[in-house]
Amino acid sequence: MKHSTFFWFVLPSAFLMLLFIALPVASVVTQSLYTAHEQVLVTVENCGPFGCKPVTSIDQEATQALNADKPLGKWAGLDIYKDRNHLAFSEVASAWVNVDGLPDFGKTLLNLPFYKAMAFTLTYTFVVTPLTIIFGFFIAVAVNSVAKALKGPTIFLTLLPFIVTPLVGSLILFWMVDARGILGTGLQWLTNNPDLSVKASTPLMWIMLMVYGIWHAAPFAFVVFYAGLQTVNSESLEAAMIDGANRWERIRYVVIPHLFPLVTFVALIQLMDNFRVFEPIVSFSAQAHATSLSYAIFNDLGGETRLLSSAAATSVLTIIGIAILLSPVLIRTYRDFSKPS
Repeated sequence: MKHSTFFWFVLPSAFLMLLFIALPVASVVTQSLYTAHEQVLVTVENCGPFGCKPVTSIDQEATQALNADKPLGKWAGLDIYKDRNHLAFSEVASAWVNVDGLPDFGKTLLNLPFYKAMAFTLTYTFVVTPLTIIFGFFIAVAVNSVAKALKGPTIFLTLLPFIVTPLVGSLILFWMVDARGILGTGLQWLTNNPDLSVKASTPLMWIMLMVYGIWHAAPFAFVVFYAGLQTVNSESLEAAMIDGANRWERIRYVVIPHLFPLVTFVALIQLMDNFRVFEPIVSFSAQAHATSLSYAIFNDLGGETRLLSSAAATSVLTIIGIAILLSPVLIRTYRDFSKPS
């Protein structure tokens, strides 16, 4: 392909990526370095029949003029990243010096908002991602072995969790695990504990959120792997059968190596999605037991006083976290494609 042809071919995509990805990221990084102006206060004498008293109020005109003059706010540098709601350098250093042993240090970290959210986010990501890949692969192998007459309905039922809106799907599961729901009642019967409540237990709530994450994302992995199974060389499978390989050996030595690039693709997508977990926490009303980085951003942007700088700083830390998670997979993929054929 000529360089000029390649340039015009890539130009629309590059322009859209610059407009909708690069510029917003640059804007968020910039906003994270500024903090909101303090309101301008004015003190006046309020005199009445019993004398005068000083009254302090907000000078709306001066505050609006200050915001108009410096719309980004007051320069804060990296102070927002270092405060208690984010990396909490002072609190972490104090805990490291004062606590006795790593367990106590870990408990102290989990009492800090950012590290508490990071703990659940990483746990969710590293549990849901591999299990999604494993379940998606085995579902694809199972569906690929179903008789042709049953493949259509089977594929539809398999894709149903992916078709259902995440909010609706998580609400359905939320109602099912309620003490009056079928799953909640079943757990009480199995444990012989009529007071057991998933919603009141942090470990059970974490497990339920991860179960939902796998249930919702496994169909995506299934679609990718099922499409890949259609491209497996039948001659290689027949040769393996002639050599005496059983079904598991054919899957291990023929199918899995063939699908490995797709495993990398699914892992990349799932790592990015799972690190930004948000909908299940809202739908399950689980913020008392589990918070994620995305929920922290949502929480900063909600309410009457929107903490834009805090949300921006958490967004930047989330982007950095995703980049760190993806880097090993991307480096390995680059090395595989860089090897001489």
